[in-house]
Amino acid sequence: MTYTKPRFLSFEEYLSYDDGTDNLYELFNGELIEVPPESGENVQIANRLFLCFALLLGTDRIRGHGLELEVRGEPKNRYPDLTILQPEHVQLLKQRNTTRLSMAPPLLVVEVVSPGELQRDRDYIAKRMQYQDRGIPEYWIIDPQQETILVLVLTDAAYVEANTFKGDERVRSPQLGELTITAAQIIAAG
Repeated sequence: MTYTKPRFLSFEEYLSYDDGTDNLYELFNGELIEVPPESGENVQIANRLFLCFALLLGTDRIRGHGLELEVRGEPKNRYPDLTILQPEHVQLLKQRNTTRLSMAPPLLVVEVVSPGELQRDRDYIAKRMQYQDRGIPEYWIIDPQQETILVLVLTDAAYVEANTFKGDERVRSPQLGELTITAAQIIAAG
C-alpha cells in the first residue's frame, strides 16, 4: 500500500483536514509538518505563567500550546506556548481553537526557547517577524538557557525591546502591568 502525503492549496483547505489524530501540524509550502511535543521544562514554565495570568484574568482568555495562530509567510500557522486572547476571541474559538488572520490579533504571545540554534533562531527571528506582521501587541521570549524573559512591544508596526527580566526582578507586562512573579520563579523549578 502506498501512502501519499496530503497537499493543501490554501489554509482553508488545511482547516478542513482531519487525520483522526490529536497531532499538531504547521502548514509549510502546502505540506504538513508535525509539531513535536514540548519538553517537560517548557511545559512547566508555560504552566507557571498560565497560573499567574489566570489569577489576573481568569482562565477563559489564556490558552496553552494547543492554540493555533494563523500567520503570513511560511509556515502558515504557529502554536505559541502561551497566548492571552482578546475578550472577543473566547466566543469565536469555541468551534476551533484557531485564531484566523481575519480576527483581531491576540493581546500577548509567549514562546519558551528550546535548546538548539535552530529553535533559538525560530523564536528570536522567524516567529518574531510573523507575530510582528500579525500585529500582536506584546511578545515574550522566555529563554531558560539564558535565564531571561525578553518582553517585546509593538511600536509603529515593529517590535522594540521593552525590557529583559532575570533573577529576582518582578516581571512587568506593558499590557497587564506588574505581575506578582519574578523571572526566576517563572523559569526555575520548585
